[in-house]
Amino acid sequence: MTGFLQGRCGAKSLPVATALILIFLLQFRTTKATTFTVGDTSGWTFTFNQNWTNGKKFKAGDILVFNYDPSLHNVAVVDVNDYSSCSSSPSSKTYSTGKDKIKLSKGRNYFICSIPGHCDGGLKVAVDAS
Repeated sequence: MTGFLQGRCGAKSLPVATALILIFLLQFRTTKATTFTVGDTSGWTFTFNQNWTNGKKFKAGDILVFNYDPSLHNVAVVDVNDYSSCSSSPSSKTYSTGKDKIKLSKGRNYFICSIPGHCDGGLKVAVDAS
């Protein structure tokens, strides 16, 4: 009986079990996203502070929550050119619920309010995610 158990659960099984445990731990680590409320308690409004990202560490998969009055603002995910020019293209994903949750991609992520004049008024943010 001892030989039977050693053959089935012996040294050959150890690398497989170790690999499965590592895969499980990595999966758990990658699914643990942090949620950030953009602008903290003031939200996505004209009082939004451009330095809101200072001191925060963002990772790909983290969630940004944009809270705002949907009759006044929206959130558009844009590229660097649209961010710089405060414009959104027809291909830009635009949110307008007032409680939008947007997952960060690796690299720099750009967001603006696409209502004319709002981005120029400071309603824009760039977030770097590692």
